[in-house]
Amino acid sequence: METDLFHAIADPTRRAILVLIATQAMTPNALAEHFDSSRQAVSKHIKVLTESQLVTQAKQGREIYYQLNPKKMRELDQWVSQFKALWEDRFDQLDQLLLTLKPNQQ
Repeated sequence: METDLFHAIADPTRRAILVLIATQAMTPNALAEHFDSSRQAVSKHIKVLTESQLVTQAKQGREIYYQLNPKKMRELDQWVSQFKALWEDRFDQLDQLLLTLKPNQQ
C-alpha cells in the first residue's frame, strides 16, 4: 500500500528522519538514537516513509539501511514549484505596495 507523500512529510519526526538520511544511509537503530521516542516508534515512521517511497531500503549483511529516494523527492519538489512563481509574484507585489506606503508615512 502506497502512502500519500504529503501525509508522509506532515509529521515533524518523519521530516527529521529525511534530513538525517539525506546525506547517508542509516539503520533504524542509528536513526532511533536521534530521537527521544522508542525504536518501535521510529520504525513506524520509517514504514510510512518507505510506503510513500520517499525512503528506500538496502540490506547489507544482517542490517537494513534506509536512504532517501531522490526521484520521489523530485516529484514532491515539482509539485511545490508550481506555486513558486505565484508566491514570488505575490511577494513582489507586496514589496511594491510597502515601498509606496513607506514614503507616505514619514
